[in-house]
Amino acid sequence: MGICISAESSEIHHESSNLATEENVTVYESSKNVNLSKIHRLSSIHSKKGSKGLNQDAATLCQGYGMEDAAFCGVFDGHGRNGRIVSQIVNKRLSSLILDQKNMIAHAKIDNNTILEDDDSCTNKNFQEWKEAILCAFRVMDKEVNQLENLDFSCSGTTAIVAIRQSEDLIMANLGDSRAVLGTICDGEIIPIQLTTDMKPGLPREADRIRSCNGRVFALHEEPHIQRVWLPNENSPGLAMSRAFGDFILKDHGIIAIPEISFRPLTSSDQFVVLASDGVWDVLSNIEVCSIVWMTENEAAAAKAVVEAATAAWKSKYPSSKVDDCTAVCLFLQKKQRSLVYVKTGNNVN
Repeated sequence: MGICISAESSEIHHESSNLATEENVTVYESSKNVNLSKIHRLSSIHSKKGSKGLNQDAATLCQGYGMEDAAFCGVFDGHGRNGRIVSQIVNKRLSSLILDQKNMIAHAKIDNNTILEDDDSCTNKNFQEWKEAILCAFRVMDKEVNQLENLDFSCSGTTAIVAIRQSEDLIMANLGDSRAVLGTICDGEIIPIQLTTDMKPGLPREADRIRSCNGRVFALHEEPHIQRVWLPNENSPGLAMSRAFGDFILKDHGIIAIPEISFRPLTSSDQFVVLASDGVWDVLSNIEVCSIVWMTENEAAAAKAVVEAATAAWKSKYPSSKVDDCTAVCLFLQKKQRSLVYVKTGNNVN
């Protein structure tokens, strides 16, 4: 896999100017050549605190990520007593760490005089470099969280869902149960394509890994639909996801910080990508989210529209439950032509 670096990154944050920074979300550009009005027009980000306490979600949207026609999107859903701290640390650090790893790998290949023969080879090589960079960065990120002094992350952590657009290529990295969905046009309709798998303990391959490490997977009697991860000889902590940063008490029992990474070439039919925490997906289907995004008056308002719809759905579907934190990032791949596309609706379609 090569050498992973962990020095403080300057690739993005020290050379960029923040466009919008709130407590839980950050929007910025990493290139002076990026059109700022285009950033606001073709992307949006929004996070809203639920009723459980402090907002433990965090999110980042960066345009000009490594090149002008590029972007980094990330949503991080913290959990546990110090989950808010973990999600904010990862939110501030991960994007620059991945890019530093990618640049180091690319420079090493140049130094070795690596020659590519055709476009397919270039595409595959580029994805392999990103994959190696992401794996290294996630490993370093988890190590850095573990080494923070005077903070206990044994039962606290965060998910991470990351989308990296590089021109016509889309790279996904998923850790935990946040989700990414692509909105694309098919037969004149806007339809959702789920880009990631929710990494939950109930997935057979995830449960097999956890049990092979002597972790236990089972649901509580009062919530039989939620599989959780438990220590070998103790009914704690009951983690409801199978991969995460942090949660170090379970790292020897099958919880890993290794993301599932995938690649997708973009086409002219692909319109937008939505990343969101499970507070959104627990109450809205993929098609509902895509319909909300597509019918929003302008791209800059799309993420807020999704979050507000999710919050309302929580209150209507589960009036006696506490509303979860809800966060969404919407990255439009091109200027939408809503009038030309039929929006398919239906509450039972995922």
